[in-house]
Amino acid sequence: MLKNKLLIYVVLVALCLTACAKRGSITGGPKDTIPPTLVSSTPRNMSTNFTGSEIHIDFDEYIKIKDVNKQLIISPPMDTPPVIMPAGSASKFINIRIKDTLKENTTYSFNFGQSITDNNEGNPYSQFRFVFSTGAYIDSLALGGTIKDALDTKTDNFVTIMLYEANETFNDSTIYKQKPRYVTNTLDSLTLFSLQNLKAGKYHIFAMKDVANNYIYNPKSDKLAFLKDPVEVPNDTIFSLELFKEKLDFDGKKPVQETANRLFVPYEGSADSTITATVKHGTSGEAIKSLVTKFPEKDSLQLWLPRGITADSLQVQIKQKDTLKTFMAKFKELKEADSLQIEAVQKGGLTFRERFTLKSKTPLVQIDAAKISLVDKDSTAVPFTYKYDALEQRLTFDFKKDESEKYTFLMLPGAFTDFYDTPNDTLNYKLATRPYADFGNLVVTLEKVKRWPVIVEITDAKGKVYATATSDGDPRINFEAIEPNTYTLRIIYDDNKNRIWDTGNYFKKLQPEEVIYFPKQIDVRANWDVEQPFPAGG
Repeated sequence: MLKNKLLIYVVLVALCLTACAKRGSITGGPKDTIPPTLVSSTPRNMSTNFTGSEIHIDFDEYIKIKDVNKQLIISPPMDTPPVIMPAGSASKFINIRIKDTLKENTTYSFNFGQSITDNNEGNPYSQFRFVFSTGAYIDSLALGGTIKDALDTKTDNFVTIMLYEANETFNDSTIYKQKPRYVTNTLDSLTLFSLQNLKAGKYHIFAMKDVANNYIYNPKSDKLAFLKDPVEVPNDTIFSLELFKEKLDFDGKKPVQETANRLFVPYEGSADSTITATVKHGTSGEAIKSLVTKFPEKDSLQLWLPRGITADSLQVQIKQKDTLKTFMAKFKELKEADSLQIEAVQKGGLTFRERFTLKSKTPLVQIDAAKISLVDKDSTAVPFTYKYDALEQRLTFDFKKDESEKYTFLMLPGAFTDFYDTPNDTLNYKLATRPYADFGNLVVTLEKVKRWPVIVEITDAKGKVYATATSDGDPRINFEAIEPNTYTLRIIYDDNKNRIWDTGNYFKKLQPEEVIYFPKQIDVRANWDVEQPFPAGG
């Protein structure tokens, strides 16, 4: 009996202990938020008279290195990148094996950015810098400033800031061929920069969105910012740099046959209405009728040729202003040929700020306005004007629009004739406008304008220009019938008076035209009038 009672007692105690054990669990304490720190290094940080080829750095906990190729900034840049170990595995140390020949009497800085983190929680050792000098002292001067995009509100990340010594070896071609003396980078979130451990002297300063990450300026891919005059170090000025993408000169590439009557001509730079094309038979040299247009939304031209050409090759000359390119293009008979097709950009609805637009698959060469009519819902004729953009193959119609109205465009056969003497079939387009109450009005009053003329633009959230106006002196800009939405407002100082924003040019030492954004978004609501003062002085 006693044994049974003892057994029951033991079981009850065990059950009680088990239940108690389930009431909570060990959490391991508070989350680690402390980044790793340096314990020691060989040589020590900020050493002078360095002559070695290897650096060993110890930390107080296990660390990992991530994105070191993107995050690590070495100033001055090295022609041969160092080897950073260990890569990808946890360790309490970093080894830097230098493969380049170090310059004499030079201070080197290794900025690891956000690449060093602790192994457990990923806490970054932010902006850890290891500095040493091959000379007798550490250069300690600094230079700082800000960067921004010259046109857009959003500034690129990972922008490189570079200093070149202002001496007799520097010229306008240097940034295309040589690496800078000092560099730093804004990394992934900053618009401020600080160049540190500099030697006293005069320098040319640049900022660059360095796509190839090689410290060499490539205008085909990179954005650039520069100051016209050298800066002197030491200097406590906060310098402002504005990144711009240069507008390259037109550069045509070898044509490629696309259809039986059309060649594609890829190009770099920009194509405009001055572009012309000359085509000749590759063997006989006989001239062949041709016409050149742009391929929609691509950096390619379309070279239109007559149907039924018999030739193995064609000689093609593309000219824009002073640029002339000559190519020999292979040619063969193909069954597929282009035919006249006309499509309306707007389908059904038309806002008060839009112009009704048609786009043609083949280029139009003749428009007979007598075969085009526009009437309202009462069948009353509505006057209109039109304009054909031959390069873009777009035909736009402008007419006075009334609210809550219905319009019908009728294009009879022969209203349009294309490059191949093909007339259109009958075309019929029905359009409707909405009430004025569906839209809002925005009146912008410019204040403290520094100079005229100015361009005032309304952009949407993606930066696309929704409406634009130009003023030569009137501070009051009236945007009527605006679609309800939230907009961004900006002004452009149109210094060359060509009614568009102009980017910069390094060789010509031209800065981009000044752009100022209104600091808040503008909320335009239906059936509302918004009055918005805009201090144009920034």
